[in-house]
Amino acid sequence: MRDPRSVVKRAMISEKGSRMLEQGNAYVFEVAVDSNKVEIKKAVESIFNVNVLSVRTMVMYGKSKRLGRFVGRRSHWKKAIVKLKPGQTIELFEQV
Repeated sequence: MRDPRSVVKRAMISEKGSRMLEQGNAYVFEVAVDSNKVEIKKAVESIFNVNVLSVRTMVMYGKSKRLGRFVGRRSHWKKAIVKLKPGQTIELFEQV
């Protein structure tokens, strides 16, 4: 198994993520593009000491951007929505 910190890159805090946290005890993370749901579940459980109910993932494709006559592309990245068992929280999100 890979290092949990290489699977979960960072926690994402946004308005939609805050709404999901209040309504369904779900947290949003940016994860490695080549990771799967099982790796994400084990990584979150080991980093934050919580029990995970479900993991939903989606690949966010990079947008095309241009600067003058040069066209470039942002990198693709993967987002994971992790739902915890009732009564459990991650303190990192509670501080914001």
